[in-house]
Amino acid sequence: MKAVVFDQPGEAEVLHVSQVADPATHAHDVLIRVAGAGVNRADLLQRRGFYPPPPGASEILGLEVAGIVEAVGAAITHVHAGARVMALLEGGGYAELAVAPEAQTIAVPDSIDLITAAGIPEAFITAHDNLFTRTRLQPGETVLIHGGAGGVGTAAIQLASAAGCQVIVTAGSPAKLQRCAQLGAHHGIDYRAEDFVARVRDLTGGAGAHVILDVMGAAYVERNLEALADDGRLVVIGLQGGTSAELNLGLVLRKRAALVGTLLRSRPAAQKAAIVAAFVTEVLPRLAGGTLRAVIDRVVPFDDAAAAHRALETGDVVGKVVLEVTAP
Repeated sequence: MKAVVFDQPGEAEVLHVSQVADPATHAHDVLIRVAGAGVNRADLLQRRGFYPPPPGASEILGLEVAGIVEAVGAAITHVHAGARVMALLEGGGYAELAVAPEAQTIAVPDSIDLITAAGIPEAFITAHDNLFTRTRLQPGETVLIHGGAGGVGTAAIQLASAAGCQVIVTAGSPAKLQRCAQLGAHHGIDYRAEDFVARVRDLTGGAGAHVILDVMGAAYVERNLEALADDGRLVVIGLQGGTSAELNLGLVLRKRAALVGTLLRSRPAAQKAAIVAAFVTEVLPRLAGGTLRAVIDRVVPFDDAAAAHRALETGDVVGKVVLEVTAP
């Protein structure tokens, strides 16, 4: 099969298409003929040599795909060859064929095309799990979503707004904030021009946000704590702003704050199965019905994966970038 690979870590230009061996499959695996693969910031980190795949996972980039089931393992009970599916992977998505565990394979509703479906799993599963399972966001609460124009951000806005929460987002331009508002954000903060701590306090009458969904990590941790309400929950899902910071534990204690950190890729299989099952029950029907939607910024040809990475690196994206691997 063909796959996007790189011979050594580096800039986007190291990516190229090469012929590689088909992936091995086991009894509980689903083999997927890939139509589209979602592009994520984790892929950029792995390309640079900073985010190796878990032990046993494919070295090929790509954490989510959609396509047609090519074959199933002997122990598979609910998926059949020819089915339209999307899947959450540990790696291997940038290829003509990809393997996913049955528990991480999701039927694609007839109302959603496969290219759009390829941009759904990472964004919506991450947003749903962190907002409603990890931090138990409740109707009427205020949530601050950093990176509101990103893949996870655009999903989180819709989920939180639909749950009856006040949604505040940060983004890097008025145009991106306008797109966030169209998705359901009630207030937008241009982080390049405004102090988000002061704005959040102003918008909440000084109370702060009950939940903060953060992709920045170290660069924002102190200010996030300042913007957090008493008994608030800060969940860190990305480290775009670094990995190490000084933490004011006195402020954590005074606010009775909870600091949660999580990655989806390295979670145990049983946890991933439960997370996917919750998504299928609580989110997928709304995607099928159109009350929630995947935001696809652009679709890039398989042989130009470098362009997809450059777009994500420059920040010139609202929502998801998807590689079109095979024509639908």
